[in-house]
Amino acid sequence: MNINEIRGLIKGEVSDDKLDLFKYSHDASIFEIKPQLIVFPKDADDIKRLVRYIGERKQSDPSLSLTARAGGSDMSGGPLNDSLVLDFTKHINAVSEFHDQTVVVEPGVFYRDLEKIMDPAGLIFPSYPASKGLCALGGMLANNSGGEKSLSYGKTEDYVEELSVILSDGNEYQFRELDKTGLDKKMAQQNFEGEVYRKVFQLIEGDYDAIKAAKPNVTKNSAGYYLWNVWDRTKFNMVKLLVGSQGTLGLITKAKLKLVKPKTHSELLVMFLKDLKPLADIVTTLRPYHAETFESFDDHTMGLAVRFLPDMIKKMKGNIFKLGLQFLPELWMLLTGGLPKLILIAEFTGDSEEEVLNNLAKAQKEVKEKFHIKTHVTKSPQETQKYWTIRRESFNLLRQHSSGLNTAPFIDDIIVHPADLPDFLPKLNKIFAKYPHLIYTIAGHAGDANFHIIPLMDLKKEDQRQIIPALSDEVYDLVLQYKGSITGEHNDGLIRTPYLEKMYGPKITSLFKQVKEIFDPQNIFNPRKKVGTDMKYALDHIKRN
Repeated sequence: MNINEIRGLIKGEVSDDKLDLFKYSHDASIFEIKPQLIVFPKDADDIKRLVRYIGERKQSDPSLSLTARAGGSDMSGGPLNDSLVLDFTKHINAVSEFHDQTVVVEPGVFYRDLEKIMDPAGLIFPSYPASKGLCALGGMLANNSGGEKSLSYGKTEDYVEELSVILSDGNEYQFRELDKTGLDKKMAQQNFEGEVYRKVFQLIEGDYDAIKAAKPNVTKNSAGYYLWNVWDRTKFNMVKLLVGSQGTLGLITKAKLKLVKPKTHSELLVMFLKDLKPLADIVTTLRPYHAETFESFDDHTMGLAVRFLPDMIKKMKGNIFKLGLQFLPELWMLLTGGLPKLILIAEFTGDSEEEVLNNLAKAQKEVKEKFHIKTHVTKSPQETQKYWTIRRESFNLLRQHSSGLNTAPFIDDIIVHPADLPDFLPKLNKIFAKYPHLIYTIAGHAGDANFHIIPLMDLKKEDQRQIIPALSDEVYDLVLQYKGSITGEHNDGLIRTPYLEKMYGPKITSLFKQVKEIFDPQNIFNPRKKVGTDMKYALDHIKRN
């Protein structure tokens, strides 16, 4: 590929620097794929030129493609590719039209920067993930991200009103919810956009019942293309298909998002479990009390937080001495071997302090009486912040302090329906009992029955790498017995695309392939994600160091 030709094509920058190529060969996943060039497009016109450039040369060089990248915190290999990687964070990062609880953002906006604008207005974009200090909005849109607030507020897909997207013909189009009249007008257009609408409508209408039946029985899902959400025979919304598509159908240039005003009062109930046996029943017991968030992390995560206390205090920000004192109970537990197996944190919110304390007291009383476990209500904002920081920073702590081992997220996002937890968890524990030497942490969204299991592995060793498909098969078979999902919020990427047929069957995955062909007949956008990859390709691209 001629770098000077690309440079002459666009206003932004192009790099083939070795350090840049190394950086963009990785995300937070287990994979390594070296791109040919890194492109920093200046604006939407640059992206249009790149799409047309690749489209004109695709037949003579099928390896050419474009992959969008935002914050690089993806855990699935989603933004990795061996052709052109487009970094949106350098230039395409504007926030505009901030009013009436809506905001228009470009995909390169980091969530932390949007948060600085939302905070003074008392607003949040509630689907933020634990990596909110690292991620950007483009990745949240691409993965259909969720997080600690999703139990009450839902996922990214619930807050996207409009999208501007450059499709494979090199033109930019706007997508929003349409009624039947609006849909008919779109389908009547004699251009590429009209063709996309006609074909997607025909595909969904032609297998309507099978598509609706394929929706996983979970509170949140990021696997596959969400065909079941597009058309209810009254409203047609292509946004529901583009969100979560991991940049495989087009390149997002703008998004209009809904924001929410959070409750004004909150209190945190912390529960300490000596073993995992009562977890499922505790989740079931607390559900009627409508905790806004219900999170979990295990003893390995807590141990990391105490061992690397300076890092945690730095993340929390504030008086070092006072923050350090917050960790004295955990330090004592670590020294005396008394760390609980799992820590649950449930946040109760409301519009009055009385409402919050009333719900919390009832929940705490029932949990203590039923399960005889230690509970604690945090007594200060600093103490509350401590627990949230441990939960949100668990994966980063593991990555940064893994002592020569790799964090290996490959079964990192399983989810079942909360009602199935009492049956599901004991069977999951039996699977892990077959791997007694495997070190792993468990964190996640207990209220949604969505768990992030991250093993530590030496990926240089072949026998360690072979655990990945073997354990994935066992865990996913169990998840699918309960009509769960292999990914609640992290999406498919390279690590889970090979399992989509196991999850959905050949009929639905054939529809996924047709969707890709409708939007991207030349396979310009982010190949091998959602469709078109197998486990051999994934295993061949696991990083070795």
